[in-house]
Amino acid sequence: MRKLVLFAHMSLDGFAGDKNGGLAFLTYDGELQQFAAELVKTVGAPVYGKNTYHLMEGYWPTVLNDPNTSGQTLEHAQWVQEIPKIVFSTTLTSADWNNTTLIKDNIVEEVNKLKQQPGKDLVIFGSPGLAKSFMNLGLIDEYRLTLHPVILGEGISLFDGNTQLSNLKLLESKTLGSGVVALHYTTK
Repeated sequence: MRKLVLFAHMSLDGFAGDKNGGLAFLTYDGELQQFAAELVKTVGAPVYGKNTYHLMEGYWPTVLNDPNTSGQTLEHAQWVQEIPKIVFSTTLTSADWNNTTLIKDNIVEEVNKLKQQPGKDLVIFGSPGLAKSFMNLGLIDEYRLTLHPVILGEGISLFDGNTQLSNLKLLESKTLGSGVVALHYTTK
């Protein structure tokens, strides 16, 4: 059975984006890039909310068309273009990016169907609004968080006052040279 995993970068004070949704605060270096590349090997389908989906579909196809793109960035762009993608949104009318499925309703039922399919894990990339909804529905099986050594003071929260209590078990933690702490939890 596949798991639904949340992969998110966050500040020390729990923000998954600055007040404008930006990620300039990330301590993104070669070591974190390698860490993320290892995680990508476990992904059977990226899962997005509407906003993250729009960001991804607007960015990665342009990378494929840029003649100056090479190496790991080009490989990732090719991967994300071809892999089956799932977007959850009640307001989108279509999801036209290559190999994308739009799910608009019956969320719990649809996620459970996806988990029953063979293959690698379903991974939510960022998408804090979707992640909070899925947390409160009890759908997330694992959390893969990278905690960055920065305090933003404000931004887009990954966890808020509406987040339900969830006891977790630490599977692994790793401190990167940049001070980023990678945390891997499973739900109990």
